[in-house]
This record gives sequence, structure tokens and C-alpha cells, in this order.
Amino acid sequence: MAEATESEPMPSSSEGEVEIDAKDSDEPLTKKRKLTDKEGSDKLEHRLGGILCCAVCLDLPQAAVYQCSNGHLMCAPCFTHLLADARLRDEAATCPNCRVEISKTSASRNLAVEKTVSELPSECKFCTRVFPRHSLQHHEENTCEERLTGCRYACIGCPWLGPAHEGGAHEAACAHPAKSAADVVATLAERDRLVNEANAVYNQVLDLLSYEKIAFNDLQLKPYRTEEFMHKLYYETSRFSAFGHQWVVKAFVNKNQRDPTQSSQREITYQLILKSKAPVGLGVQWVVLRGPWGEARLGAAVRAHCFHEDAPDAAPAPLPLADRDDTNRLLSNKAIHFRPVTLLHDLPISTLV
Repeated sequence: MAEATESEPMPSSSEGEVEIDAKDSDEPLTKKRKLTDKEGSDKLEHRLGGILCCAVCLDLPQAAVYQCSNGHLMCAPCFTHLLADARLRDEAATCPNCRVEISKTSASRNLAVEKTVSELPSECKFCTRVFPRHSLQHHEENTCEERLTGCRYACIGCPWLGPAHEGGAHEAACAHPAKSAADVVATLAERDRLVNEANAVYNQVLDLLSYEKIAFNDLQLKPYRTEEFMHKLYYETSRFSAFGHQWVVKAFVNKNQRDPTQSSQREITYQLILKSKAPVGLGVQWVVLRGPWGEARLGAAVRAHCFHEDAPDAAPAPLPLADRDDTNRLLSNKAIHFRPVTLLHDLPISTLV
């Protein structure tokens, strides 16, 4: 939902309440009626909060709201979590209230509930003023005087962190601008090191795109289960060709945990496997990126391995997802689509998910 502009704070239910004695009050009846209407409104807000909450986490949804065919509501993270749990168990996902089967095709978005929830009042976590939920994030991140901020001289080592309204006074008295170059050179060197590390990944990605010959294969990571007693889940692609050799990509949930449905936090670990014999060592580097139709947000990370007969499998590496919720979003699908891009040079394989 697009971010709305900041609105005036709404008084909480405890503010502005006035007790009026009917015997000796000279106030008009219209004012008494307004007070009664406001009390009823506050009670309605609390009732709506209980009615519109997610059937799984029992909290008000932060973004998208899904409903089963009988109308029971689920927030987007809980909905994808239910689908992922069912996929991990190899079962059909069901609504936690009525047990009707749910899926991405059978469930639908409830836009009316989403808009209603966005208008309900909520307290700022810093100043406790009350705002509509759609404007609360803008207030907390940009305008609240009690929000935590850092000093503008943090880049040269100032560790101060405090309320925004105290930032000006601190910066006026901050001692870091008066320090000599020798005092801040170590801080600046560490900052440059971190920036260079971050830029190195993107420079390598750009180098991958500069080679003359590039080919790709559209593949799927399909779910399979082992023949062991617990039937542990893993994902694997069909074989594909690159550099005259056969390869597959294999993936596991929570590092091949026995029962990943018992964990609320999940991680997908993948590895590149050489299936044909290489006469000599074959050095390969690859980077995982988001593909053109990918659902998940991914961070760049370059991997490398020298494949040969004694080491045909690359070390398992975590899929660098930007958000842990994206793990359930991927697991809720029947297959994970991705694109291995083959570069005919020293940096052979780049994987797009």
C-alpha cells in the first residue's frame, strides 16, 4: 500500500474524556451526545481490532490480507507460512479455523479489510501519540521528535544515539569535529574497507556481464523426498550442460533439518554439483541474483569452487534472501524457478533465481 502523508494525531481513548453530572450541568444536550458518540467510536475500534485480526497470529495485518472460501482472514506472512508448512509435510494447506483447503488460487485478497485496518488508530512506539496505521510508519521514521537518531558525525566515529529533538544540541557540543586527522584516520579506514567489500561484489557482477559469449538455461528446483524413515525434503534440478559438462543444483531447508516445520525461522541452502568427470580441476565462480520473474529479493554474493573428481560438490551456501519471509514465499510454490547463466570464460556460472 502506498505510503500516505502524515495526518494530525488522533487522541487516544483516554484523552479528552469529561464526566458530566446531569443534575447541575449547564452544557447543551448536543455536547453530551457527542461525548457518547466518541465513547462508542472507541469501543468500535477495539471491537474491529478483534474482528479483523489474522486467524493465525491473532494480530492486525500489516499489509496484504487473504481469506479462505469461508471468509476467515490471514495476514500475508501467515498465509505463506501455512502454504510452506503444507509443502514441507507434503500435505494440502487448510484454513486454521474451518479446515477448508487453501491455496494461492483458491484464496483471495480482501481489499476492504486491508483499507479498514489501515485506518485504525495505533500508537507511535516512541512518543505514544495515536495515528492512523497508514501514516504511522511515516511519522515514526521521519517526523517523530522522540525517534532514535544518530549524530551526523557518526561517519568519523561519534557513537551518540538519542531522541531526534536532542540531536541539534548534541551536534553543537560534539567533540568529534574538533579531532585531528590522526584521531579519525582509523575510523575512516574501516569505513572505506566496508564500502570496498560491498562494492567488490557488484564489480564482479558487472564483470560477469561484460563477457562476449553468454548462454542460459531455464530450470526448476523441484521438491523430492529421501527414502529414509523421516522422508526429509530436498530440492534438485534436472541436469543441464555448461562447458561440455553436466551439472545439477541441489537445495535443502534449514541445512537438511529433520523436520523444518518445527522451526519458525527457515533458510534455504543450495550447492552446485558437477555430475560428469573433469580431467583436470575446473575453477568456477557464480553469483546468485534475482531473475526476471523471481518473487524473492536477493542480495548479491559471489561463490567459487574448483571442481574435480575428488571434489565434485561445491560447499553448501545459504541463498542470500533479503527477507526471511521470502523463504516461505519460495517454499510455498510447487517448484522454485531460476535461470543459470553460463559465461564462457574464467567465471563460468551465474545463477538467477
